[in-house]
Amino acid sequence: MCFLCGYRIFNGTMNEAINKVMNQDDKIHIVSGNPEVLYNGLYNKFIYNNFTSKNSLIIPDGIGVVKPLRLKGHNIQKIAGIDLFMELLDNLDEKDSVYFLGASDEVLNIFIKNVRKKYKNIKIAGYHHGYIDIENCDYIINDIKSKQPTIIFVAMGSPKQEIFITKYMNELPCKIFMGVGGSFDVISETTKRAPSWIINSNLEWLYRILKEPVRIKRFKKNIDFVLMCIKDIYISNIRGLHLSNNT
Repeated sequence: MCFLCGYRIFNGTMNEAINKVMNQDDKIHIVSGNPEVLYNGLYNKFIYNNFTSKNSLIIPDGIGVVKPLRLKGHNIQKIAGIDLFMELLDNLDEKDSVYFLGASDEVLNIFIKNVRKKYKNIKIAGYHHGYIDIENCDYIINDIKSKQPTIIFVAMGSPKQEIFITKYMNELPCKIFMGVGGSFDVISETTKRAPSWIINSNLEWLYRILKEPVRIKRFKKNIDFVLMCIKDIYISNIRGLHLSNNT
């Protein structure tokens, strides 16, 4: 693990992340730690307390998190949330079942069809669209309880999906919780993911803005988080210098 802006960030490979999640005895909340999600956590004490608890695993999802950690001296690699999501689906045990919550009805139905086609042996406990009032959704909670899924993937966007998970994590029977943002849209092929060369060049954020200009408003959070990271690095360097001068 390594630290950034008060968060413990997972520092390992994709396979190590999968093994940690699948072999965890306690409930676990996988947080796709991109700048926007982590920024939202810093300004929402409710989800921040969840993010920083022992039951959360924050993966380094995005160059805005990976680069600052590398500047702090950590040899860390990016683990994209959507990639971990698909790897988990590919590594399900025969006893595991999944509940999908999120997206619109239209997108969700295509997504479910594609998932069943790609993952032949998957056990889908249930699914529901994400256009719900998370403060008043007993019918959803009761449905999830009755289906007893091992894993729930929530695709509502941030911070709504993180608030939902934080609010109901202790109440629901699931072992693994993960917010997956727009992943249902990508897997349903209603939204195209950036080409691999753009992803490998760490320019996926720019691709998303060009495809969806409305994202420019949300991108301000990314910039603000990076500025916080710069401050965090500066403070860490000052502390390190102070300690070295006193030894």
